[in-house]
Amino acid sequence: MSTDTDTTTGIDWTAVRADFPVLQREIDGAPIVYLDSGNTSQKPVQVIEAMDQFLRNEYAPINRSAYRLAAAATDRYEGGRSAVARLINAPSADEVVFTKNATEALNLIASSWGGANLTEGDAVVLTHMEHHANIVPWQMLADRTGVELRWVPLTPDGQLDLTDLDRLLDGAKVFSFTAMSNVLGTITPVAELCRRAHDAGALAVVDACQYVPHNPTDVQAWDADFVAFSSHKMCGPSGIGALWGRMELLDATPPYIGGGNMIADVRLDGFTTAPVPAKFEAGTPPIVEAVGFGAAVEYLESIGMHHVRQHEMDLTRYAIDTLTERYGDDITIHGPDNIEVRGGVLSFAFRDIHPHDVSQVLDERNVCVRAGHHCAKPLMRLLGANATARASLYLYNDRSDVDALADALDGATDIFGF
Repeated sequence: MSTDTDTTTGIDWTAVRADFPVLQREIDGAPIVYLDSGNTSQKPVQVIEAMDQFLRNEYAPINRSAYRLAAAATDRYEGGRSAVARLINAPSADEVVFTKNATEALNLIASSWGGANLTEGDAVVLTHMEHHANIVPWQMLADRTGVELRWVPLTPDGQLDLTDLDRLLDGAKVFSFTAMSNVLGTITPVAELCRRAHDAGALAVVDACQYVPHNPTDVQAWDADFVAFSSHKMCGPSGIGALWGRMELLDATPPYIGGGNMIADVRLDGFTTAPVPAKFEAGTPPIVEAVGFGAAVEYLESIGMHHVRQHEMDLTRYAIDTLTERYGDDITIHGPDNIEVRGGVLSFAFRDIHPHDVSQVLDERNVCVRAGHHCAKPLMRLLGANATARASLYLYNDRSDVDALADALDGATDIFGF
C-alpha cells in the first residue's frame, strides 16, 4: 500500500492504519477490509498495550483500599474519566459517569431522571431516525407513566424535517435525539436543536454514539443537558460507555442501580448516596476498560478530531462517487448527498439482492459490512426496507477499501446473474 500522507495536515494515514494489528491480518491470503466501524471499531496497539500494561503491572481495586497499588489504580481509572471529559470539553470530569455502554446511559436518563420528573400528560420528543437505544427506554417509561411520545419526521433526503418542531416541542419536557444517524449518516444540527428544546422549556438529550468517534465534540457549545456515547466505537474497549450531564441535573437524578461504592451511608432504615459520579457507579466498575477508554481518547487526540473528520469527509465523498458512478441506478445509498451534513455511514440497497446475501458475498472477499435493520426498525419501515447493507468508514480506512467494496459488489452481480 502506498503512503497516504495528507498534505494539508501532515497526517500519514497509512501509518495510522498500521497502528491496528487486526488490519495487518490476512484471511485466505487476502487482507481484511473492515467497513463495520459503525457497529464497533478496531483497536490500535496503543490501547491494547495500555490495557495489557495495566493488567500486568498495575491492576488493583479502586476507591476502596488505601495501599499504594490501589491508589495508583484509582488514579488511572480517574485519568480515563478526565481524558473523556477533555475530549468533549466537559466543564468538570465529575460530570462524566461511566456506564457499561451508551444504551445503559440512555436508559439511566429515561428511567432515573424521567422516572423522577415525568408523569402522565408530559411529552417526550424523539425523531424517526433514532436507534432503538433512544426509543425503547422512552417507550418503557411511557408504558409505566403514560408519558406521550412525539416524533420529528424526516425529509426525503434523510435529514430532520424541522417544519413543525416548535409545535412538537410545545409543552414537552424532553427532546432526545441523535447527533448522527447510524443508518443514514445524517449529522443533525445539535446546537440548534438544543436551543430550540430549551426555548420550549425542554431538556436536550443527545445520543452521540456515532458522532463523538468521528468529530470534534463540545458539549458546552452544544448547550446540551445530557450526552451519551460509548468507548468501543472510538478505538476503545467494549464494556464501558459514558454519560455526560450537567451537574445540577445529575445531582437531582436518583441512582440507577444500588450497591457498594454509590453510597455515603447505609442504615437499616435507609441510605444516602455518594456524590456524582460515584452515585451512578455501583459495584466494581470496568477498571481496565476505563484505562483503555482513556488511552483511546489520547490516541484520537494525537491525530486530532478535526483531522479525523476531514479524512472521513474526503473518503465518504469518494465512496459515494465511486459506487454511484459504477452502479448508477442499481445502487441506492440512503441519506444526504451533502458531505457537510453526513458522516461515513453508507447504508445501501444493491440491485434486487437481499442485503444478507450481499454481505455474505462481500465476506467471501474479506470485505466486512453489516446487513440488517441496524437496531432502527422504525426508520427501516420509513425507507420501505426490512434491511440494508451498511459500510461504515473510520480513520484507518482509505480509498483502497472503497475500491475493494466496489469490486466485491461486482462479485455479487456475477453470482446472482445481474
